[in-house]
Amino acid sequence: MLMLRAAGMFLVALGCIWALQGIGLLSWPADSFMLGDRGWVLRGIGAVAAGAALMALVEWRRRR
Repeated sequence: MLMLRAAGMFLVALGCIWALQGIGLLSWPADSFMLGDRGWVLRGIGAVAAGAALMALVEWRRRR
């Protein structure tokens, strides 16, 4: 279960980076192909949602 929780946390962090780069708020690295591309905002939101769902599933299984 620890690995699934870590994977969920990784997806949330990665999704936040993707979304912020897509919006243009995170300009690192400066030559990234993701900067200002709205498609990465949607991918980032999807990754955050998947990571949150994975962490919620782990928590639900732990309490069960």
